[in-house]
Amino acid sequence: MDNTVDARGLSCPQPVLISLAEMKKVGRGKMFVLVDTDTSKENVSRAAKSQDWNIEKIEVEDGGYRIYLKKD
Repeated sequence: MDNTVDARGLSCPQPVLISLAEMKKVGRGKMFVLVDTDTSKENVSRAAKSQDWNIEKIEVEDGGYRIYLKKD
C-alpha cells in the first residue's frame, strides 16, 4: 500500500487531521493509518467512516494500531 499515514507519537486531533487530509488527497482506494493510542484509533476510525471509508481491519502492532481503510 502506497498511502500510509504514520501518526504515531501525535496527540489528537493531529492523527485525525492528517488522516482526513490523506483521505481527501487519495479520494478512493486503499490506505492505512498507524496510531499508538486507543483514543487516536477510535477518532481516526470515526473520521474515516464519516467520509465513507470502510474500516477493513485493525491490527495491533508494536504498541499501537494499523488501521486498514478502503473506499470504492
